[in-house]
Amino acid sequence: MPVDALFRDDFYLQRCDAVVTTVHEDGTFETDRTCFYATSGGQPGDTGTAVRADGSTLRLDVTRNGDGKDVILHVPAEGEAPPSPGENLSLAIDWPRRLKLMRMHTACHLLSVVCPFPITGAAVGEDESRVDFDMSETVDKQAVTEAMMRLVDENHPVYVQWISDEELVASPEIVKSKNVRPPMGMGRISLVCIGEGSSVDSQPCGGTHVASTGEVGAIHIGKIEKKGRENRRFRIRFGA
Repeated sequence: MPVDALFRDDFYLQRCDAVVTTVHEDGTFETDRTCFYATSGGQPGDTGTAVRADGSTLRLDVTRNGDGKDVILHVPAEGEAPPSPGENLSLAIDWPRRLKLMRMHTACHLLSVVCPFPITGAAVGEDESRVDFDMSETVDKQAVTEAMMRLVDENHPVYVQWISDEELVASPEIVKSKNVRPPMGMGRISLVCIGEGSSVDSQPCGGTHVASTGEVGAIHIGKIEKKGRENRRFRIRFGA
C-alpha cells in the first residue's frame, strides 16, 4: 500500500509512530506512515533515527524513493541492522538539518521570482544551493541579493494549495522548470504559493518549505557562473 507521507501536509512534523510494512534485501524498509522526506526535486532526503519498542535507536541515512514517488525507503546507516516487518517504530527526523533545507528550498523559490527565467536545474543543500537558468543576460549578484532580501524582509506567507492533474495541464505557465515536469498521476499536485493570494509566486513543487519568507533569514548570491552561452548558475548561501 502507498505510504501515508505526513510531511506533505505538515512540513514542521518532526516525529511520528509507524509500523514496518516491508523490509528489502538491501536493508531499506518501508512503513505505513512517515514524516521523512525522500530525495526528490533537487532536495536531499531526510536523515534521522527510528526508536524501537525496546528503546534501542536505529540511525537512518538519507531517505529515498523506491519504485515510484509513493514508495519511501528508510535507509539504515552503515552498520545498523534493519527492523523486522510488523515492528513498531518511533521515527524522528534530524530537525536542524531539515529546517536548513526548508529555508534553502524556499530561498530557491525567491530567486526564481527575482530571476523569472526558465529553470534548467537545481540542487538544494544545507549550506549552499544552486539554481540554473536558461538566460544569457548579465545580472549583478548584489542587486539579485538585495531583491531576494526584500522578499525575505517583507515576511510573506508561504503555503501549499492542492491542484489536480487537469488543473496543471490547463495552466502550463505555472511550471518554471524547462526540462522536468511535476509528477502526475498521484491524484493531486502541491502548488507552493508565496504571498497572500499567491501575489508573489506559485509553482508546482513537492519539496518542504518554511511557513514565511522571513524564516529564510539572511541569504546572498555567492557566485553567478556562466555554464554555456545561454545558461547561468546562481549559488545561494546563508549569511549576509
